[in-house]
Amino acid sequence: MLRVTPAVLAELVRSTAVEVLSSRGLDTGVLPAAVTVERPRNPEHGDYATNLALQIGKRLSVSPRELAGWLAEALAADPSVAGVDVAGPGFLNLRLAADAQGAIVGTVLAAGREYGRADKYAGTTINLEFVSANPTGPIHLGGTRWAAVGDALGRVLAAQGATVVREYYFNDAGAQIDRFVRSLIAAAKGEPAPEDGYAGGYITDIAAEVLRREPSALSLPEQERHETFRSIGVNLMFDEIKQSLKDFGTEFDVYFHEDSLHRSGAVTKAVETLKETGRLYESEGAWWLRSTEFGDDKDRVVIKSDGSTAYIAGDIAYYQDKRARGADLCIYMLGADHHGYIARLKAAAAAFGYEPDSVEVLIGQLVNLVSDGKPVRMSKRAGTVITLEDLVDAVGVDAARYSLIRYSVDSSVDIDLDLLRKHTNENPVFYVQYAHARVSGVLKNAQALGIELGEAADADFALLTTEREGALIRTLGDYPAVLATAAELREPHRVARYLEELAGSFHKYYDDKEGKVLPKGDAEVSQRAVPQLHLYRAVRQVLVNGLELLGVSAPERM
Repeated sequence: MLRVTPAVLAELVRSTAVEVLSSRGLDTGVLPAAVTVERPRNPEHGDYATNLALQIGKRLSVSPRELAGWLAEALAADPSVAGVDVAGPGFLNLRLAADAQGAIVGTVLAAGREYGRADKYAGTTINLEFVSANPTGPIHLGGTRWAAVGDALGRVLAAQGATVVREYYFNDAGAQIDRFVRSLIAAAKGEPAPEDGYAGGYITDIAAEVLRREPSALSLPEQERHETFRSIGVNLMFDEIKQSLKDFGTEFDVYFHEDSLHRSGAVTKAVETLKETGRLYESEGAWWLRSTEFGDDKDRVVIKSDGSTAYIAGDIAYYQDKRARGADLCIYMLGADHHGYIARLKAAAAAFGYEPDSVEVLIGQLVNLVSDGKPVRMSKRAGTVITLEDLVDAVGVDAARYSLIRYSVDSSVDIDLDLLRKHTNENPVFYVQYAHARVSGVLKNAQALGIELGEAADADFALLTTEREGALIRTLGDYPAVLATAAELREPHRVARYLEELAGSFHKYYDDKEGKVLPKGDAEVSQRAVPQLHLYRAVRQVLVNGLELLGVSAPERM
C-alpha cells in the first residue's frame, strides 16, 4: 500500500521533476535538494501545494506556469495522486488518492512511539543548561518557565537523535551567597533581614533547620558561624530546589557547582591559557578579554585590578569544562536581563579556538500571573516573588508546564490562572488532553463490543473519503515536520500548538456524524468502522507522542 506522507510526496514531486526536465533536455541541477510541499491555507485548493515551478522556471528560461503544466500532467499519472491543478503564476495544488493519504494512519501505527522521531542530530552531544537559578531562594516564575521549556527542548532535541546533557549551574560563589547567609543568621537571631538580604518564610524555615542540626551555631566564632550557616543552609536550599524541579517533572543529568571551578583551579588555568595565546591583554592593572574581535560591543575585564576575578572568568572556565566533557554544542537558556551574555559567551568560545556557533544563547522573557483580571504578585512563602510551587498549587503540574511551553520564549506571557482551572475548551491543555480521553473512550468501547481491528496494514483506508477525515489524516502527517522544525529552531512551543491543531481537527470529526464509529443498539458494524478506529488509534498515538515531549500526561478519563 502506498504511504504518502508529506516527506514522501515531496520526494515524489522532485523525482517527477527530474524525469520531466530530463525528457525535455533541461538542466536538473537547478532543482533544490529538498522540495517544499505544504498544506494550503484554503483546503479547497487541494491537500498539498508546491511552488517548485516558480522556484526554477526562470532559471530554465521556461514560463513557471508552463513548467507547472508539465509537472501536473506527469504527477497526475501517479496512482497515489487523485488530481493536480495549476494555480496562479505556477503553483501546483495536489489532491491525493484516498488510500494513499489514508495509509498515513498505517505509518503512524507502525512507528508507534517512534513516529516523528529522526536522527538529524545523531552523533551530536548537546549541553543544555537551563534554570540555573541562584540558590538563595525558591525558583521564581522566570526559572519555572525555563524548567518547563528547557525540559521540553531537551526532549525534542533527543527525539531528533541528539545526546542531550541537561545541566543546572549552581551559582554558589559570590556576593549573593554571602547575603543569603547573613539573612539566615539574622533570622536565626530573630532579627530583621539585612537591607540587601533575603526575606520570606523560607529563610525562617531554613534558619530553624540549621539550628536544629547545629544548636550551637550562633555561639560559634564569626567566621565559623558564617561557614556553618553557609554549608548547611545552601545545601538545604539546593535540596529544596532539586525536589521542586523533580516534582515539576524536570530532572537534570548534571548539577554543576560554580564554586568547584574556583576550588579546582579551573578558572586560574583557563585565564593562564588565554594569557599565553594572547587572547587576554593587560591594561590599567587589569586583564581584559579581546571580546570585540568576536562581535562583542566592548572588551571584558576578566581579572580586576585588585587581582580578583570578574564573573566572566567563571563563564570562560565553565565553557571550557563543558567542551572537555564532550559537548559539541552548548545551549544556554538565560533570563531577560542577560542579553549581554550572548556576545561574551561566543567570544569565550572563539578565544579557545572553537566556532562561536558552538554557543547558543536563548533569552526568555517575563511571565506574569493573572487572576480575576488582576496581576498576582505576592507569594505565600517567598514574600514578593511568585514561585514554581505557587503556580503548581494554583493549577497543577500539567497545566503549569503546558501553559509555559506553548508560547515562544521571545515574548512575555500572562498566565490566566482562572482559565487554566476551567474544564472547558477554552483551556488549551484541557482541550488537548480531552481529545486523548475521548479517543481512549471510543477505543475502549470498541473493544468491549468485540470489534476486531486486525492489522492496520490490512485496513481499507480508501473508505476514509470525507473532508474531516482527510483533514485529520493530513494533520497526522504533519507531525514529523513540526517536530523537526521545533528542534531546528529550538522552539518546543510548536509542538504544543500542533497538538492543539490536531485536537481541534479531531474534536470536529468526533462531534460530526461522520466521526461516529460505533454501532448503536443491534446495528451491524459498518464497513468503515475498522479504518476509522485505526484512525482513532493513530490520533491517540500522536497525542501521546507530543504530550510526552512536553512532559504532560495523557489521561484516559477526564
